[in-house]
Amino acid sequence: MILLALGGDTLMLVLLVAGPLMAFYGVYQLVADLRSAPKKKVMGRLKGQMTSGGNAQKFNFEDLRKEAPKAVGTLGQMFSRMSFTERLQTTLEQANVSWSASQLLVNLTLIASIILAGLVALRLPILAGLGAAVAVYILPILYLSYRRKKRLNKLVAQLPDVFELLSQALRAGHSLASGMQVIGNEMPEPAGTEFARVFHEQNLGLKIEDALSNLAERMDVLDVRFFVTAVLIQRQTGGDLAEVLDKISGVIRDRIKLHGTVQALTAEGRLSGYVLLALPFLVLAAMLKINYEYAELLWVHPTGQMLSMYAIVSMIMGWVMIKKIINIKI
Repeated sequence: MILLALGGDTLMLVLLVAGPLMAFYGVYQLVADLRSAPKKKVMGRLKGQMTSGGNAQKFNFEDLRKEAPKAVGTLGQMFSRMSFTERLQTTLEQANVSWSASQLLVNLTLIASIILAGLVALRLPILAGLGAAVAVYILPILYLSYRRKKRLNKLVAQLPDVFELLSQALRAGHSLASGMQVIGNEMPEPAGTEFARVFHEQNLGLKIEDALSNLAERMDVLDVRFFVTAVLIQRQTGGDLAEVLDKISGVIRDRIKLHGTVQALTAEGRLSGYVLLALPFLVLAAMLKINYEYAELLWVHPTGQMLSMYAIVSMIMGWVMIKKIINIKI
């Protein structure tokens, strides 16, 4: 009864602290949305959404942002000054997610604090609460990194077709800027989105060289940097840009084929890593089924908890080493 009373008091204290915080955050978001409503209406008119009988433009003006809006408040300002926030913002840009990195970290901090306080109030082990709080940070960032990698790989696979289309457009008499527009209209995401952004940036007054440099910095892909460097040199010295694009396209196609061959040769190593990573969990599931009392010592007994943490760290280190071995740079 005493423990229950203490648990009830702790839970009530957590609710008294978390309730006003959540209410304040909700009111803040509501006020921020109301204040941004006129701006959204103006952007809607610019995109043709408010005109009668007019079609909305295919290109989203959100893609023209130089940087996402930063978070407000003390915590948001603190996160915005960290170097990690800048790298996270680059990841968000490359994943085509229109979020603010500092605001994302503020939201994750708030969610992690509430989860940690709730688990502590429920008398769960402090390690479980800390693990859940850390997972709130790690899982979204891992998902964004996966989405970024998938999008960049898709962009690299599209580049040979992009350069061939641009080469044909140049031979047909189009300028470089109108060739970018053709790519934006004909190619799917992400190549269409990124090259359409280049076209609209130069169409709004930015030099084509600066727009292409922004593309190279935004994507941070070696093949894109090759293309941008070739265009910048051609703009200064002259020459047949269409022929240069054909050669770059051929090089990229050969490199994609070589990468596929390497992936096939290293498939056995990746499969071994997956098996070794899943084997301890399969054995644990079998132990829980056969002898639960024997298996629960891993999280009940202090020595078992220490060995469990050691096993998890060892598995992570082993997986990282396997990834380093099979990840061959091309």
